Amino acid sequence: MKNFEDPYEELEHIAGKRAERAIPVLQEAAQAFQDGRERDALRIIKPLVERYPSAQGVQELYGMSLYANGKYEQALKVLEEFTSRTKSYDQLPLIMDCYRSFKEYDKVDKLWRELGEVSPDGAVTAEGRIVHSQSLAEQGNIEEALRLLRKKVKPIGKPKQHHLRLWYCLADLEERAGNIIAARQWFERLMNQAPNFADVKDRLDALS
Repeated sequence: MKNFEDPYEELEHIAGKRAERAIPVLQEAAQAFQDGRERDALRIIKPLVERYPSAQGVQELYGMSLYANGKYEQALKVLEEFTSRTKSYDQLPLIMDCYRSFKEYDKVDKLWRELGEVSPDGAVTAEGRIVHSQSLAEQGNIEEALRLLRKKVKPIGKPKQHHLRLWYCLADLEERAGNIIAARQWFERLMNQAPNFADVKDRLDALS
C-alpha cells in the first residue's frame, strides 16, 4: 500500500467517494486534540477508526487521543502497530511513556537506545529524553536522570515547545535532588519565556 505523508490525502485515497464526509471528521478530531479537548478528539475519531482501519493517519491520532485520555494499554497497542506499519518513530516517546506507566523500565531503556540509533528530529528526541529521565528518576536514579538532561538542555533565546518541556523537566529534577538554586534558575528562564507554561509560576513562588 502506498505511504502517505499527509493524513488527509491518505484518507481521501482510502475513503473514495466517502472522503467528502470523512475528511471534515478527521479535521475536527485533529482540531479538538490540538485545542486540548482530548476527550472530544477520542469521541470524534472513533467512527473513522472503525470505518477506515487501514488509514494510518487516523490510527495515529486515535492512539495519541487514547494516550492523552490515560488509556495507556489501548494506546500502546495502537501506537505500536502504527509504528510497525509506517516505520515512523514519531510516537516512540508515547510508547515509552506507556511502558513507563506500567513500570516496564527495561522496555523504556530499549526504546531510548532505539531512538538514539535512528536519530529522529529534535522534538521527538527531546520527548524521549524527558520520558527516559522520568523513568530513571522513578527508579531512584535521579543523578543519572540529571546527567541525561544536563548534557543536552541549554538556555536559548527562542525556545520551542519541546525546549520548554525539557527546561521544566530539568527544573523539577533539580528541585527533587535538592539543587534549589539550579531549579530556581531554570524555572525563572521558563517564567521569562513562557509565564503560562504549566504551573511554573507556582513552582517558582514555592522556591522563593
